Amino acid sequence: MMTADQIRSLQPALAALLETFRPYLGRASNFRHLLAYVLGLTADLKRKSIEPIALAAGAAVRTLQEFLSFLDWDHESANDHLHRVVMDRHGCARAIGVLDACGHAKQGRMTPGVSRQWCGESGKIDNCVVGQHLLYSDNHPTNPFNCALSSDLFLPEAWSKDRERCCKAHIPDEVIHRPKWRMALDQVQRAIANGVRFWFLTFDEDYGKVPAFWFELDAMGQQAIGEVPANFHVFAKRPAYRSPQKAHASKRVDNLCRFSPLFREQPWRCVTVRDATRGPIVWEVKTARVHLTDTAEKPSRPTHRQYALIVARHVETGEIKYFISNAAACVPLGDLLTAAFARWQIELWFERAKQEAGLGAFEVRTYRSLLRHWFCSRLAMYFLAAQTQRLRGEKSADHAGASGGGDQRSGVDDVEAYLALTG
Repeated sequence: MMTADQIRSLQPALAALLETFRPYLGRASNFRHLLAYVLGLTADLKRKSIEPIALAAGAAVRTLQEFLSFLDWDHESANDHLHRVVMDRHGCARAIGVLDACGHAKQGRMTPGVSRQWCGESGKIDNCVVGQHLLYSDNHPTNPFNCALSSDLFLPEAWSKDRERCCKAHIPDEVIHRPKWRMALDQVQRAIANGVRFWFLTFDEDYGKVPAFWFELDAMGQQAIGEVPANFHVFAKRPAYRSPQKAHASKRVDNLCRFSPLFREQPWRCVTVRDATRGPIVWEVKTARVHLTDTAEKPSRPTHRQYALIVARHVETGEIKYFISNAAACVPLGDLLTAAFARWQIELWFERAKQEAGLGAFEVRTYRSLLRHWFCSRLAMYFLAAQTQRLRGEKSADHAGASGGGDQRSGVDDVEAYLALTG
């Protein structure tokens, strides 16, 4: 979190960034509200909800409440613009897209989507709100740039069936319960439509365990690698017959990696995943080409397409992970693992976003205000990440605009004068 002096020094650059969002803000006063709210999210406040932000900014609490809940501005188009800003200023050839769901513990029952469900924040089944997020990383080894492109509310089934409750929270009728993997696909498609390009997508087993999710990524032409659970079923080869007999059935990946000649007859290869402060993180890996199961029919049948199955074992702890990738066979194993283990940076992003930009500090009772809070928080985190990268001065050569421009400009010299002139 920034001190008052640091915030003051970066206000001109923030005002310059937010100026590019003006076409989506409607009336001129909304620009001031957005600037005040984003500044408050980056400030050193104990709580980063509407009331303390308004008091710190000298604004009326009611005004910022209305800015998030009722005032007319297009946060969806503003989010599309954020996608384009990220690509124009930080696009690179080896960008990683990360899909993740994040839970925020909440008390009471009025916050949109709040329910007893798995909450990563508390590490247990808890009363919480879950957001489905798409994040972007250049995966730079020394000066990484990370930001969140999209955030959507995961609506539990109990909420979806109780339309009266949804109405009270101003949740539109078209917003219904959908699995996170389906929400994730929509987020990826929208980002691609806005010009975002991912070298790889990566995700945990909640997404990877769904064959239909892989087939949709294939249809998009999107390269991906993701974790799958030990009981995920694949075919080592296409069986000669379609039969329910065990000999012709698909196999669990943990059993396949232990007993199949595809894996048993090849040695472990040591791969340094990344260098950490305590030394290199090394995993042993084996890989082979397999077929996924088409679960639309019984008995299940193998896909015509082959996928990479990777088993990875941590050298020190013995932890085992299983990955599936739809990348072509010619893609180097090192590239697959680079993408697969890129998620650690995003886990760090969530931690910082909650601490530094109030991602989970919302105290709202409407669907629109929740989405707008998440948008403002992500915008604040984007700004902090861009300024951090600029101040470190270590931009990778493959970044668009690496030689200058973008967020390196100083912005507006006098914010107060600027606001007075622009309204």
